[in-house]
Amino acid sequence: MSLWVVVPAFNAARHLTGVIRRLRVANPPGLEGVVIVDDGSRDNTAAVARALTTENSHSARSLAGTRPGTRESAPHLPRLNPRVTLIIRDRNGGYGAAMKTGLRAAREAGATVAASVHADGQYSPEALTGLLATLDHRNLDLVQGSRIAGGEALSGGMPFYKYAGNWLLNQMERRVFTLPMTDFHSGYLVYGARALAEVPFDRLSDSFDFDMEVIASARARGLAVGEAPIPTRYADEISHLNPLTYGMRVLRVMWRFKRGAYV
Repeated sequence: MSLWVVVPAFNAARHLTGVIRRLRVANPPGLEGVVIVDDGSRDNTAAVARALTTENSHSARSLAGTRPGTRESAPHLPRLNPRVTLIIRDRNGGYGAAMKTGLRAAREAGATVAASVHADGQYSPEALTGLLATLDHRNLDLVQGSRIAGGEALSGGMPFYKYAGNWLLNQMERRVFTLPMTDFHSGYLVYGARALAEVPFDRLSDSFDFDMEVIASARARGLAVGEAPIPTRYADEISHLNPLTYGMRVLRVMWRFKRGAYV
């Protein structure tokens, strides 16, 4: 297994170093590389990330990917130990756009499994080993880390309005996607080989509903989708998600799924 971790980062300088170091210490099985995608940050995220590419490695180098118009340069990833690569997007394109850049880079590097670990530390890098085990033991193609399944979402700091909104949308999503999952809105996803090969990432949203569209596309293609519990942590990270806009986008994904848009 060749595991590459995609870390989308926007104005994440405060937390990024801690997340990458925790990931290194956790050392999930098969880990070969980390792709940090700086999505047009206005703080010093790029400088922090660039330092991480050279930390504990004399041969590391960082890469910059530009996006003139609608085209973006494809990175040639170095083989490093530890393999931490930086891709800089000149303009902020959104969470989904950053994920597409990172997943494309991971596939070009030869990843057979990819995972998304957010730069703000909300999703525990230490939980990745368990998610990978779920992917393997249950023969799944896509695994989502669930903050709800562990029963500690509220005690972990999830705001009640988010918990309630999550619960309401999940009732609809379980019916639409016919999946008995508890947290369709977690951004902690692990992509198996089939998901990496068959989900048309470039056709999906550039915004926060990207993860939901990944699930919709995987489900439409008959891929095996499941979840596993992860810890919930809400602290001083800054959310760039507008709950109202996001909720409308989620409803649109469900409507499009029912119309066969993700086949």
